[in-house]
Amino acid sequence: MNDQLKETKNFLQEYSEQLYIYISQVSPSGFEWIFHIMVKFLLLIAIFLVIDFLLKFCINGVFSFFKNEKKYPVLKSIYHSKITNSVAHLVALTIIGSIHDSIFSGALKATTIFIVRSVNLGFVLIVAGMGLRSLKAFEYYNFIKQDFYKNFALRSISATIKIIGTFIFSILSIAVIFGIKGTTIIGSLSAITAVMVLVFRDTILGFITSLNVATSKNLKVGDWIGIPKYGLEGTIEDISLLTTKIQNFDKTVSTIPTYDLMSTEIKNIQVMSESNTRRIKKSIIFNINSFKFLDDELLKRLMEINLLKDYLLQKQTELKKLRSKIDHADKMINGKQLTNIGAFRRYALEYLKHNDNIDQTETVLVRQMEITPQGMPLEIYCFTNDSNWNNYEQIQSDIFDHLLVASKEFDLEIMQVNIRI
Repeated sequence: MNDQLKETKNFLQEYSEQLYIYISQVSPSGFEWIFHIMVKFLLLIAIFLVIDFLLKFCINGVFSFFKNEKKYPVLKSIYHSKITNSVAHLVALTIIGSIHDSIFSGALKATTIFIVRSVNLGFVLIVAGMGLRSLKAFEYYNFIKQDFYKNFALRSISATIKIIGTFIFSILSIAVIFGIKGTTIIGSLSAITAVMVLVFRDTILGFITSLNVATSKNLKVGDWIGIPKYGLEGTIEDISLLTTKIQNFDKTVSTIPTYDLMSTEIKNIQVMSESNTRRIKKSIIFNINSFKFLDDELLKRLMEINLLKDYLLQKQTELKKLRSKIDHADKMINGKQLTNIGAFRRYALEYLKHNDNIDQTETVLVRQMEITPQGMPLEIYCFTNDSNWNNYEQIQSDIFDHLLVASKEFDLEIMQVNIRI
């Protein structure tokens, strides 16, 4: 084997000497080194491409037998991300680096320096490409395993490494091209770090946020969220290192900085969607001047309401017992009395409890809110048993259509601004 290598090397040296002499003869005076570089460079590229093609054919041929991603997820990830191609490039360039001295052995020094730097630059670029493909392999592996949060974390890490790696490998490439010493680069690291922190501030914040989201598992692509800060409500389409895309319900797409997912209030409504319930929290504002005690006439009329009859009979019995023990029982203000707003509040509660579209396992509440200059709000608080947006809006509208009209039976007045023309 060693003898064959020696013979090959001797052949290349003999061939290169003849080629060197020939190029020196045909080149214009003073431009020999340019022609030497061009011919030597093209020859090395040709050798590299042949070796690289043969290596890729062999390596990829072996990996093509492991196509089943469920049986061989690691090998499939390596093959899919084309790390095998990077390995072939690296081996081919290593061979070129070891034989380039044998080509043009009598060449000018300038050509050797150019080729050495070109080979070193090739090593830097191939290693950078191999690192990039390794990250893609990790992402694809977690995609096969269908682990969203790990895949999301790796995507964020990958994006961060790509940006920082591009910066570092660009500096290394410049150092290789111009022959800058490594000690000079190391001495400049403090300044480089300061620049990186300043330039990549959003990237660093996005990276930290991505890790936080991935580990806490609070959000994922497809979740229905609301962001009060921006007045947004929609579905997460994509979470990248720098931006998060949210599709609103009007089919527009909003983009926010990813680091806002950690620093801003986010309401994840997906849990509600998955439980197939959705909250109703809405008020009707009544004119306080329309509130009154129930007289006999109004009480008799309300007794005809099926949902309210049992309640009124029970309350009427309780109040008679209490009023029999007080003085001046004929005056309605003395002791406890039924009111039209109280009767309506009870009616609204019974109406919700007998509504098939309301989830009775959740809280069902009708309550008075703080009185305002506009009147007294009566809030309806409950949950529908259907989270579909169209159905939810229909159910909510039907409830308030009924209650708004039903309030007239109780001699209640809904507050609104009267516009006089």
